[in-house]
Amino acid sequence: MENSIKSSAINYGLYLGGLLALITVAIYAISLNLMVNMWLGIGLLLVIIVFGIVSTAKSKSIMEGFLSFKQAFSSYFITVAVGIIISTVVSIILFNFIDPEAAEEVKKLTIESTISFMEGLGAPAESIAEAVENLENQNQFSIGSSFKSLAWGLLFQAIIGLIVAAIMKKTNPDA
Repeated sequence: MENSIKSSAINYGLYLGGLLALITVAIYAISLNLMVNMWLGIGLLLVIIVFGIVSTAKSKSIMEGFLSFKQAFSSYFITVAVGIIISTVVSIILFNFIDPEAAEEVKKLTIESTISFMEGLGAPAESIAEAVENLENQNQFSIGSSFKSLAWGLLFQAIIGLIVAAIMKKTNPDA
């Protein structure tokens, strides 16, 4: 049974990765401005979490309604990890090899968005200048930055996965 849970989680992860890759390419084709849209980012985060929850629920049904904490967490985490890794690889290829100029445009849009956001919060000019300097000195699509973002994203999803696993676990009283 354990293999079928992992297989199911990997399949859901492949679906998630395909969807995230498709969205990334669509955003690239439609408008790079969408890359810095906070609401789109929140929406994508919710899509990732929903895929993980659906995968965990599917694993629970595979196990006839009983799922250990470890199985629930594994199902969630495998799904989101596979999906996020696929999405990260697509972004690396797109913004480092296919169209590096687009990465520079997204950086410019990110700086503009950050300035606007910080001004809206009433941040002091020194803080805004420091934030802009930090953004100008980094390449968010470099391979190193992408893997660092991937690591932080996986850590965040692991925390969400622990919560989902705690909610979804159900011990078999006959075992």
